[in-house]
Amino acid sequence: MHLNYPAEAEAFRPVIREWLESNLPQDWFEEDFEMSPEEKAAFNEEWTQKLFDGGWICATWPVEYGGKGLSTIEGVVLAEEFARAKAPMRADFFGDTLVGPTILMNGTEEQKKFFLPKILKGEMRWCQGFSEPDSGSDLASLKTTAVLDGEEWVINGQKVWTTQAQFADYCFVLARTDPDVKKQAGISYLLVPMNQPGVEVRGITQPDGTAEFNEVFFSDARCPKDNVVGGLNNGWKVANDTLGFERGMSATTGHRRFEAEYRQMVKMAEENGSIHDNEIRQGLAKYYTKIQILRFNGLRNLTAALNGKRDAGTAALGATNKMFWTEMHKEALELALSILGASAMLVDSGPADGSWPGVARMDLREGYPVHPMMTAFFFSRSETIWGGTSQIQRNIVGERVLGLPREPK
Repeated sequence: MHLNYPAEAEAFRPVIREWLESNLPQDWFEEDFEMSPEEKAAFNEEWTQKLFDGGWICATWPVEYGGKGLSTIEGVVLAEEFARAKAPMRADFFGDTLVGPTILMNGTEEQKKFFLPKILKGEMRWCQGFSEPDSGSDLASLKTTAVLDGEEWVINGQKVWTTQAQFADYCFVLARTDPDVKKQAGISYLLVPMNQPGVEVRGITQPDGTAEFNEVFFSDARCPKDNVVGGLNNGWKVANDTLGFERGMSATTGHRRFEAEYRQMVKMAEENGSIHDNEIRQGLAKYYTKIQILRFNGLRNLTAALNGKRDAGTAALGATNKMFWTEMHKEALELALSILGASAMLVDSGPADGSWPGVARMDLREGYPVHPMMTAFFFSRSETIWGGTSQIQRNIVGERVLGLPREPK
C-alpha cells in the first residue's frame, strides 16, 4: 500500500534517518547485531540523553514549551523512521505520552511552563493514579478524596496497579473533591508529588517475577492548590482525554511489533514442525490478517486527525482499536503456546535465543528464569483491562456509534 505524504513531510524523513545513523551504535543495522547486557545498560542510559539533546521527545509540542513544533504528519514520519530503525523513542511513557499531552491540552499557562520542560528534559518521572481496589471499570465510583486546606489539597485514599510508582516523582491522581454531586461531576485531576510523607508505595509481584505494578497509599499527602488540571471538579473530562491518548497512540507504527512477533511465531512453527498443523497455520493466517486490519485502522485514525475530524465515530475509533488489538494479541499469545506444545507449561519455554519482540528481560526475582515470551503471554492478559476494559470499549461503541440505549445502572 503506497502512502502519499505531503512533500514537506517526506523531506523530513532523510533528516531523521541521518540522525539515527549517526547516533545509533555502529553495526546497529546489521542483521546479526547484538549487545551484551552491559552494553545494553550503557546504551539505554546514553540513548535517552541523546533523544533529549536531539529534541525528539514530544517533538510535536510547541517550541515555547521545549518541543520542535512539528506538524502532525511530521510527527508520524518521525515515529515511522524510529520504528523502521527499531530505535527506542520514549523516555518516560507516562510523562511523554499521557500527562504531558493532557497538560498541554487542559493545563494553565503556569502548569505548562513548569511541568512540560521538565518532562521533555527527563527531569520528572510520572505514574498514573486512577484505578482503586473497588473502582476499576467503574472508575467514577473512586473513593480517594482531596480536601482543600488553605493553599494545599490534602489527599487520602488508595490506588492500585500503579505502574512505575516506585520510580515516579509525580502522580496524576483522580480524587473526589465534591462528595455532594453526582459521582462523575465531583472528581478533580491533581498533580501530586510522590516524594513526601504520607505517600507509601508497595510493589505487587506478578506471575513472571516482575514487580512494576504497585499499590499506592495516600495518608494526608499534599499538593499545591494550583495543581488541578482542567479546572475544579472537571477531572472526569480531563481523565478521558488522558485515556484517549493512551488508546490512540502509534497510528501508523503500532502494528510493527505485532508483525515482528508474527514472524517469530512462524519461525518457531517451522523449527518444531507445527507449521504443518492445519489449526496452527490457520491461526497464523488469522493473526496476520488482523495485523493488517490494525494497520488500516491506524491509517483511518491518521486521516481523521489530519482532517481535524472529531465526532462520535472518530472518538469511538480509539475505543474500537484498543479493543481490537488487545483481544487480537491475547489470542495470538495463546497461539504461541500452542506452537510450543507441551513445553509451554514451563515458564522458561520460548525461542532458544532468549528473545521475544518488544520484550526485554526485566528485573526478575533471583533464580526465577521466566522467558520473555512467557512475560509477553502474562502481560497480554492485562492488555484487555488497562486503559478501559474490552467490556467498557464495547459500551462506548454501542452507545456512541450505534446509538444503542445506555447500559442500565
